[in-house]
Amino acid sequence: MLPQRETSLNLSRAFIFYIFPKKVYFSFSLRMIFSNKRLKEDVTMTLNKVEICGVNTSKLPVLKPEEKEELFRRIKEGDMEAREMYIKGNLRLVLSVIKRFQNSGENADDLFQIGCIGLMKAIDNFDVSLNVKFSTYAVPMIIGEIRRYLRDNNSIRVSRSLRDIAYKAIYAKENYTKQYLKEPTLAEISREIGIEKELIVYAMDAIQNPVSLFEPVYSEGGDTLYVMDQISDKKNKEDHWIENLSLKEAMHRLSDRERHIIEMRFYEGKTQMEVAREVGISQAQVSRLEKNALKSMRNFLRS
Repeated sequence: MLPQRETSLNLSRAFIFYIFPKKVYFSFSLRMIFSNKRLKEDVTMTLNKVEICGVNTSKLPVLKPEEKEELFRRIKEGDMEAREMYIKGNLRLVLSVIKRFQNSGENADDLFQIGCIGLMKAIDNFDVSLNVKFSTYAVPMIIGEIRRYLRDNNSIRVSRSLRDIAYKAIYAKENYTKQYLKEPTLAEISREIGIEKELIVYAMDAIQNPVSLFEPVYSEGGDTLYVMDQISDKKNKEDHWIENLSLKEAMHRLSDRERHIIEMRFYEGKTQMEVAREVGISQAQVSRLEKNALKSMRNFLRS
């Protein structure tokens, strides 16, 4: 059975091949995006040249306004070559969008692929007669496609409303930092987006990726420090161990009947009436035996 991410990307490939003829799709340079080779794990940066999905982004073309108009006119007439050129001319737009998701923990190649799907959808649905810049229309489409992928691909399902709140808070923080050259407080972010502070904290916590307790956080000289080494165990402290040992010893000093009643009352959570029915005595007798047992245990623990 394929992993969830691989299945998602396979569905994306199937979607694109359904819409575009294979010979046309393979003819343009984005054929490398969905190659059968293993995708690179990270964005490779060498000598100011960035490669993502095998595409050298430093050499991506930039279209002039008049070129965009002419290409769109040809696209509407069914010219697939013009469509190919328009896609390649707007790949920088996809790159600028995926930078917003650099802290999502997802592979940059995967985000680039999903962003390209959003770009193609934007080209297919863009209406020139609206007198709106293509980038203004395309950016929300690309962002929406990436968010949908992140939502469906996450190991923990988080509601869309919570994710929207978290992203609003992130964008508000970025804008505030650019404007005032300092990081905003939680209260300032809350005022900016009009959402309660508690809900913002809850939403930001919800979109965090789960971390394994065995995730290494530091390693030097063969000694590795894991996440679990930095988490304190508040339930199993030394004081609690001593208390548990003392309680067990006090329980052993009770008679079988008293010990059975204490176990049912305080370990199983049964009422005195339920204990009385099970043991076969009256509720008053259960109450008296319970008091005597607790008194005996208390005296032992104090001694």
